[in-house]
Amino acid sequence: MTASEPRRNPSACGGATAGFTLIEALVAMAMMAMILTALATLTRQWLPNWNRGLASVQRSEQLALALERIVADLAAAQFVPKTAGVRAPYFDGTDHAVTFVRTALNPNIGPALDIVRFHESDSDGVVLMRSALPFVPRAGVDDQRADLNFSEAVILLRRPYRLVFSYAGADRIWRETWREQALLPKAVRLSVRDSASQRTLPTSTTVSIRASLPVECVVAKTYDQCVGVNQSAATAPSQRSPDAPRAGAAMP
Repeated sequence: MTASEPRRNPSACGGATAGFTLIEALVAMAMMAMILTALATLTRQWLPNWNRGLASVQRSEQLALALERIVADLAAAQFVPKTAGVRAPYFDGTDHAVTFVRTALNPNIGPALDIVRFHESDSDGVVLMRSALPFVPRAGVDDQRADLNFSEAVILLRRPYRLVFSYAGADRIWRETWREQALLPKAVRLSVRDSASQRTLPTSTTVSIRASLPVECVVAKTYDQCVGVNQSAATAPSQRSPDAPRAGAAMP
């Protein structure tokens, strides 16, 4: 007869399942609470800065796109009279608005012209808008500042930015307005200002207008035939190009 094996104590052999005591569980929960509190504090301080930085980047991108659109339009301005009896170009510029004629951008139509207008509106705060409509020549004398039925209004700039236009002729003197001139301005300066501090921002730029003389100058033999005797005499010398012939001189 064999002797029976002695009964083993599970605890003595290490077979019992180990676990946390109540104190250890409370300490772990307290440490987890401290970590979550620290993360919440950092997130609360960092998230507003992230939102402000993201908003600043978005405003900068919108400003860059707006300036790119305005520069492209002004550079394509054409020397087009509004009426058949007037040779002065259709261009009306103030410090906060400018209206001019450029080639149409719609690819679905043939060669055409559009009247483009950049102006401020206070319907939703002070915003800069771009409006356009097809150009239709008029038979009689008409004021180019008359109200027109513009459509396709698009908001380009909002607060805190505000755009100020200024214009220069061949004399390179900047003016706040360009109205009823015999020639188009040589350049238009776009000054971007902070609406609160009125500080001019470094993103300001200048655009050169390519067109300078009407299409009649292609076949004109003298400067008077090009811009008209009356307008040539009425135009200040500072508005003429330094290289342009004087009245009565032959065209090169």
